Amino acid sequence: MGKYSDKNVVITGGSSGMGFAVARLLADGGARVLITGRSQDTLDAARERLGENAVAVRGDVASLSDLDTLADRVKDELGTIEALFVNAGIAPPTPFESTTEEMYDELFAINVKGAYFTVQKLAPLLSTGAGVVLTTSIANVIGLPDTSVYAAGKAALRSMARTFARELLPRGIRVNAVSPGPIDTGILENTMTKEAAEQFKAERIAGNPMRRYGTPEEVATAAAFLAFDATYTTGTEFVVDGGASQL
Repeated sequence: MGKYSDKNVVITGGSSGMGFAVARLLADGGARVLITGRSQDTLDAARERLGENAVAVRGDVASLSDLDTLADRVKDELGTIEALFVNAGIAPPTPFESTTEEMYDELFAINVKGAYFTVQKLAPLLSTGAGVVLTTSIANVIGLPDTSVYAAGKAALRSMARTFARELLPRGIRVNAVSPGPIDTGILENTMTKEAAEQFKAERIAGNPMRRYGTPEEVATAAAFLAFDATYTTGTEFVVDGGASQL
């Protein structure tokens, strides 16, 4: 029997990066995990690595019809769930002078609207005592260049964590947020040139009190703690950033 045996968990954006690290930690601990993502190939690869305790469902959190389909699959596959990790998101650079309406709308549709309606659609399936964890970012409290839209979206999620926590409290459901700082997920290499990504990472490492990037596994440990162990904690934001926003 693992630590998370008999636990059912949904992780949006669970096929890569921090979401996958959460899925692997929980699946290895005996939980049954359902992960979502937009790329079928990436989902298939993640499902293979996670093993028989995992279910993969393709979908876009910005699409309410996809979220309805997700809720139906969760009900069929898992029934009720003990934890929901609202992790799906994108992080393209949004320089103030060149950000377009299309860029703005896409980022808010996925990072903000997607998170809001993920919780709304899956809340009826949360068991008493369940934990919801939203992925925010230290960008919501410090002024990082070229992140204005992303940071505003993550600040919205921080606000949602508080309000959802209050609204779901009568059902005994806790809602918290995990706030990563510089984490080496590979996302920079997918959104920037190699040279720009290396420069960005070098600057963040130089300014970080721990002088390093964090790992997805370190975020996963914090997220799992909020979901299952922090039973007297709700509405808070757990920072995992090497001290970058605190020191």
